[in-house]
Amino acid sequence: MADVVDLICYPVKGCAGTSVNDALLTPAGLAHDRSFMVISEDGTFRTQRRHPRLALIRPAVSADGSRLTLDAADGTGRFGTLCLDVTTTAPRRDVDLFGTHFQGIDHGDEAATWLSEFLGTPSRLVRVPPEHDRIADGLTPGPSGYADSSAVHLLSRASLALLNQRMAERGAPILPMNRFRPNIVVDGHGGHDHDGVDWAAPPHGEDRARRITIGDAELGFAKLAVRCAVTLVEQEAGARRGPEPLRTLASYRRAAGGGVVFGAKFSVVTPGKLSVGDEAVVREWGDAGL
Repeated sequence: MADVVDLICYPVKGCAGTSVNDALLTPAGLAHDRSFMVISEDGTFRTQRRHPRLALIRPAVSADGSRLTLDAADGTGRFGTLCLDVTTTAPRRDVDLFGTHFQGIDHGDEAATWLSEFLGTPSRLVRVPPEHDRIADGLTPGPSGYADSSAVHLLSRASLALLNQRMAERGAPILPMNRFRPNIVVDGHGGHDHDGVDWAAPPHGEDRARRITIGDAELGFAKLAVRCAVTLVEQEAGARRGPEPLRTLASYRRAAGGGVVFGAKFSVVTPGKLSVGDEAVVREWGDAGL
């Protein structure tokens, strides 16, 4: 067995996450997760790969989803707070996410000015429209908002512990979980699943989980999470820091299809409520695929 030990929502793609004790798991992931996105003037999404200062923006969405607050601070002190009414009726504009074209609801010039000043480059804010019909690929395809791919990213503490052990052996500093920006963090609690496996205790048990139930919700495995340069960004500083963890991951987590992998992506099979402390039970297993 495994327990959910953290739930993290990222309302604005690329910006800071917020840990919550309870969350509604919708068909497209945790409620409000990656439902907003910062874009360039031509509609291309902005990412920490090129704009690490996004990590310093802390978004919050009201319980009913009607208000979005952006708060930011940098090394020179507090930048400021912006409060916006969330709309689904404002004009749509074309947006580009990894070369695929979607629509976004533009949230106005005030948000654009605030973001442009903080990031130092012309930017605008868009929201996923109600008619958004993106289906992310993978072993279990499923709806997704503005996430890189599938709706839910799950990672175990044991996987991070092994990475940090290997990094320490190389003389590299250990890293916090937020470098990897998961939605669900699980940890083994010493019990056993239906086939006798405490699945989150050994590292990378999430690689083999094909169906997971948490409360009355169910997740279906989509793919392993291929890691990119976002993992090089120190989230608290909003700045890139050296070659880790990609250098160490490349020494033992190279995928057969290319890239290095860490954690797993899931689609939502059955929506429901999630809470920290819920048991995450694997109902179906598969091969790790490395």
